[in-house]
Amino acid sequence: MYMAYTTNPHLPRLRAKAINLHYDKGWSMRKISRYYGVYPSTVSRWFEKARGFRPFKIPTESSRPHCHPQSLSQDIINQIVKLRMKHHRCAEVVHQELLNRNMSVSLSSVKRTLERQGLIRKRSPWKRWHFADPRPLAAIPGDLVQIDTIHIGPCDKNRLYIYTLLDVFSRWTYAKVSLKINTHLSLRFVKEARNSIKFPFLTLQSDHGQEFSSWFTERVNGLNISHRHSRVRQANDNEHLERFNRTIQEECLYRIPQTLRAFQKEIPEYLHYYNMERLHLGLSLKTPDEVLRSY
Repeated sequence: MYMAYTTNPHLPRLRAKAINLHYDKGWSMRKISRYYGVYPSTVSRWFEKARGFRPFKIPTESSRPHCHPQSLSQDIINQIVKLRMKHHRCAEVVHQELLNRNMSVSLSSVKRTLERQGLIRKRSPWKRWHFADPRPLAAIPGDLVQIDTIHIGPCDKNRLYIYTLLDVFSRWTYAKVSLKINTHLSLRFVKEARNSIKFPFLTLQSDHGQEFSSWFTERVNGLNISHRHSRVRQANDNEHLERFNRTIQEECLYRIPQTLRAFQKEIPEYLHYYNMERLHLGLSLKTPDEVLRSY
């Protein structure tokens, strides 16, 4: 298979071996060029890079030009880095936020800039790709609402719990901190979440935690809401909410003191940002509020 010159991993050591033939066997530059099938001028440049030493390898230098008439301005580069560092969002979201600010730049330029700044974690070449059949999506708001809890802190009286809830169709979320969890608090949380949004809850999905037991199911059914449990050992059944649980911890909970007072203050502010301002890849770079308003 043909391999590009600039990406051939064997060339750095091949150049070094060519230089060492001169020191070990006294070969001339022209003889080395005939042996490796390259121009003498090419071997001459290898000698210039070796600078009189016996190198172990001579790396391939980048062919990227030092300047270009269509290169990004430093102001755009600074904006890309600033948006990336603000919320640690991906290149697609950063690109859309730049377009929203009337800054014309391509997605590929954003990705290259983030890569050059060391702000992109590259996918491991050894990691296998997994393909799966698409899961069915909720057709209207409230068709499928997922509920879960997050446990914060050690298993003692200082542990805090975060009730979380997410509508799969619009990705609208609701969350609240609590000192404990039980079926009564779970039911109260569902009522508060339902009263804070205009659309009705048709199906509620949870895991098999004790706070979502049969008593909770009976009371939820009394609110004209169907309650179903996710499959055992199948975390993908609640995948949308599990991803939100990770997001709220990374972007909010881990950045503030782990106290009841701090959570009561910061969680509502973060929910406003998440539902009203935060762009979502799963919503074609829209916010949950935009999806609900356009429905």
